[in-house]
Amino acid sequence: MKQELINIANGVDGIFIENKRFNTTVISFNYYLPLIKEDVAANALLPYILTSCSEEYENLTVLNRKFNMLYGADLSLTVNKTGDTHHVRIAVSVINDRFSFDNTSIICEAVNLILSLIFKPRLLNGSFYAEDVEREKRKMVENILGEINEKRVYAKNRTLSLMYAALPSGLSRFGELDDVKKLSGVQLYDAWQRMLNTAYVRVQVIGEKLPNNLFQLVGQHFSQVERKPFDQYKKVNTLAPSNTVNRVTDKMDVAQGKLVMGFSSETHGNGCYKLSVMSDIFGGGPYSRLFTNVREKMSLCYYCSASSVMTKGHLLVESGVEFQNMEKAEKEILNQLSAVKNGEFDDFTFEASIKSICGSLKSYNDSLSALDGWYASRIFDDKLISPNDAAKEISKITKQDVIETAKGIQLHTVYKLVGGGSCDE
Repeated sequence: MKQELINIANGVDGIFIENKRFNTTVISFNYYLPLIKEDVAANALLPYILTSCSEEYENLTVLNRKFNMLYGADLSLTVNKTGDTHHVRIAVSVINDRFSFDNTSIICEAVNLILSLIFKPRLLNGSFYAEDVEREKRKMVENILGEINEKRVYAKNRTLSLMYAALPSGLSRFGELDDVKKLSGVQLYDAWQRMLNTAYVRVQVIGEKLPNNLFQLVGQHFSQVERKPFDQYKKVNTLAPSNTVNRVTDKMDVAQGKLVMGFSSETHGNGCYKLSVMSDIFGGGPYSRLFTNVREKMSLCYYCSASSVMTKGHLLVESGVEFQNMEKAEKEILNQLSAVKNGEFDDFTFEASIKSICGSLKSYNDSLSALDGWYASRIFDDKLISPNDAAKEISKITKQDVIETAKGIQLHTVYKLVGGGSCDE
């Protein structure tokens, strides 16, 4: 699988990943902006408006008809936090050009369509149409409320906001509910200008062939915009150890308690390959300490798992717990962490973890969208690293690496969601 990264405009890079296993190609436009409280809500809502209508396609019905004419091309978008950046992704999946009936480039037509949505939105006097804004605001409010109602997601997001309270990554990817409700068409217009002028952009093409002049086509559009691109996208603020554990309890009308424990670590960036293995042995697969002991043997939790984030270098333990078992579960989770620090895991567990993680990494090649997500999240790397490259690095890790990594783990935040009515810290 070949990889190629080229600069196509000021602050705009193009990536072509050759993959001949599929009959389709994925093209994604990835915009990376600084996470700023005043801008988050508008930045998050903007792609939903851009992909629902445009100057040429006045509503979603007309737009979907155009996608159907492109042999059923599929449009998707995501809004996430990547490191300390706000990551907006607009992508299209389309069949490969060799299946075209008239020898035209379906891929280039799909890219032209995405470019028209991004660069020629439906505007009126320096503002998005009020009806378009209100429609997408209602959907965004539903998304935010959906995350609040899904208590496992809510507890995780709440913990991260507490851990990174003073840092950009502590902000919600969608912004605060009240901020979304207050957004106007003019504010969205300003966000659109900000995205065009200042975002760092990566255009990714993953498929069997890169059409001739595709990146030149994209570059022509960006060359018509006055660009002052955000150049700090590779800078990541890691979590510093805390002298005291931050403890917060919320009360809500819930039947099952949520216990989330956030840990800082001494590793980040590429060093977090070691953290990934340590986290998996601690609370990943069915062979892990948390699964076999806290969940199965002691029956303290409905679920109990650990996960780590490479770019930030932190570790989270999420668990669903009966209210009366909160303290027992917390104590036992820390006991299991101590066991990993002391090297109390056998060769079978270590080897099972390595095989499991490597297998998961190699499975990225089974999905174009997964591959696209992989490369879109690797903006911090000095060179392109494929999932197979990462698997090779994982296979080099030793048991001693895991032990030393575990010793650098320190409890930072304990968040509990318990029953009792309205939210109350």
